[in-house]
Amino acid sequence: MRRPKPSSEAEQQHQADVALSGRRGELLDAAREAEGKFRQAQARNAPDTEVRRLAEDLDAALTEAMRAAYAAQRAEIGPRGYDDRIFRRKAMATPKVHALTAEAEHLLTLRETHRLNGIPSVAFEPAP
Repeated sequence: MRRPKPSSEAEQQHQADVALSGRRGELLDAAREAEGKFRQAQARNAPDTEVRRLAEDLDAALTEAMRAAYAAQRAEIGPRGYDDRIFRRKAMATPKVHALTAEAEHLLTLRETHRLNGIPSVAFEPAP
């Protein structure tokens, strides 16, 4: 018996995930930089609007890094994982995919914690 070939759609999704996962390190660096700016603004008691803007920038950076981490996970599984759920489940049990999943879930947890606790609200001031 021959293994089924992945569909062309699965190949395209895999290529997109490989491209996004290639930027994972760059996106993680951007998230670290955004967090540094956010923490510095908090430490110097910057105005609320600036802190909120930096908090939203950090949220966007964490989101992009998380998406790249999940893309790396899917890219490691391979194009057959998009079509074949059994192949995907078996590939998810490998140590490398476990590590990528843990990284992606860690970034997801950081983002959700930041969304719940880190983004300050800005008082509404009506225009004159």
